[in-house]
Amino acid sequence: MSQFQSLLHLLPFIRVMLIFLFQGTKTLTGLQETKKEKSLVKVKLTRGKSVHIKHSQTYSSHTPELRMMVFASLFAALTAAGAYIQIPMPFSPVPVTLQVFFVLLAGSILKSKWGSLSMIVYTLLGIAGLPVFAGGSSGIGVLLGPTGGYIVGFILAAYVIGKLSEKTENAAKSSLLINALNMSLGVLIIYACGISQLMLAAKIGPGAALTLGVIPFLPGEIIKTAIAAYIASTHEL
Repeated sequence: MSQFQSLLHLLPFIRVMLIFLFQGTKTLTGLQETKKEKSLVKVKLTRGKSVHIKHSQTYSSHTPELRMMVFASLFAALTAAGAYIQIPMPFSPVPVTLQVFFVLLAGSILKSKWGSLSMIVYTLLGIAGLPVFAGGSSGIGVLLGPTGGYIVGFILAAYVIGKLSEKTENAAKSSLLINALNMSLGVLIIYACGISQLMLAAKIGPGAALTLGVIPFLPGEIIKTAIAAYIASTHEL
């Protein structure tokens, strides 16, 4: 019951962040349209004729980039916050954190370029000394330590999920199942990178690495992948 209550307490926080994320897109789009309308300058000529000079090219070329920068920064912040959000699971000794959840969403929603850039920003924040890694840790030592492979996997997973999402959208085949498959591949990439560095840093075999760094987390990853796939299938930027 205590685990269920913890989950209920976290749902309003997640809901507010997601509303801000998707409503922010509409707000920025509205600002872009307003600027375009204001950019039409009417100039009266001496013969009584008039022309309209459009200055909307600057806005149309820079506003989408600015919008994606905002969302990439937001996903970097959400990934950092996800390290502090722990949901105890009654069927697993390892609590679920929301880092991987936001990595999956970043790749699927922001696509390859901005999704991977958001994870690079997150990684650089941790290297710079901000306590954004799991357990509030930071520094280059974490990246080179036993758990550093997971962080590298965040970047690669976001990029691969984004690439796959771009291909499926171009083929008009985006769906809940396809998003779930794309994200599942992303999870495999994260854990492949994670256990590879875990074996090197901790000097343990594959069996021990799987037992320590993969198997306890699988139940939570299945749940997060399902929820993230649903969100990505019902929302877009």
